[in-house]
Amino acid sequence: MKNEFVKTNDESFLTLYKSISSILKNARENAYKAVNFAMVTSYWSIGKLIVEDEQNGNARAEYGKAVLEQLSEKLTAEFGKGFDSSNLRYMRLFYNTFPICDTLRHELSWSHYRMLLRVKDEKARNWYMNEAADQTWSTRQLDRQISVLYYERLLSSQEKESVTLEAKEKMAGLETKQFIHDPYVLEFLNLKDYPALHESTIEQALIDNLQHFLLELGTGFCFESRQKLMRYEDDDFYVDLVFYHSVLKCHVLIDLKLGKLTHGDVGQMDSYIRMFDAQYKRDDDNPTIGIILCSEKNEAVVKYSVLADAKQIFASKYELALPKPEELEKQIKMDRLLIEEQMKKDGDE
Repeated sequence: MKNEFVKTNDESFLTLYKSISSILKNARENAYKAVNFAMVTSYWSIGKLIVEDEQNGNARAEYGKAVLEQLSEKLTAEFGKGFDSSNLRYMRLFYNTFPICDTLRHELSWSHYRMLLRVKDEKARNWYMNEAADQTWSTRQLDRQISVLYYERLLSSQEKESVTLEAKEKMAGLETKQFIHDPYVLEFLNLKDYPALHESTIEQALIDNLQHFLLELGTGFCFESRQKLMRYEDDDFYVDLVFYHSVLKCHVLIDLKLGKLTHGDVGQMDSYIRMFDAQYKRDDDNPTIGIILCSEKNEAVVKYSVLADAKQIFASKYELALPKPEELEKQIKMDRLLIEEQMKKDGDE
């Protein structure tokens, strides 16, 4: 039973609450700025060291590639994720693109700067950097502005106010929680990328139940990962569940959609399969399988996905080893009904 002795509309209580709220917001903002500053400047310094090493008579492509691979291996072993050779190349490019550290805007994250490196024109790149910092754009918002050539349209447009107004209507400020979800921040701090950061309440519950259901089938499912991060250039992708099937000798990727299944979802799964095979598939593994589960309130749809060049023998074999679509549909429907019923009860209490 709630304490009714304090009226939440009492002026002194509201003053106290606002003061505490202000302290917490300022503390989070300061933490955000501090981590940004440390991450961006350290990656700039790493890039500087790599460039200087190459300029000391060691600029041969073979040498540079070998050094980055060795650095990646040793740094990852000591400091965790975030130091693959691709990211180290971005650090080198970062220093070459912004050779003066004092010109950087420390309000922006490493994800912002990786995106800015795509802009070849220096004036445009600096404008996007300053505007993103001043307007507190998220990386998704910065990506949108670069993609729609916002700077170039402003320069060429006779009606600059209408272009600016359009941008403001589609943009919003960066929230601290978005920064905390940034996988580069988690890697820099060597923190675990918790699945709950990327799942809604109902999605998390559905994935929990689905994970247990597949493991209890006893047909060879071995759990490997949840919210598996796969990185391709500037984009991060998360697969809801990853299993290894000991009978089929292949990985099984499972992606849950809370809305209606679309052609885009199927295409996305095929992209996931290709990325996963390129990054994680062993030579003796069979082709990776993808299962898309669409969970709506009154219906569930299951779509299996395997690359077109997969052997027909294997394709027919996995139909026998994996749960039938009807089984998965029934399980998803039942789980969703139970979860929604429980959430309703919790809300009524």
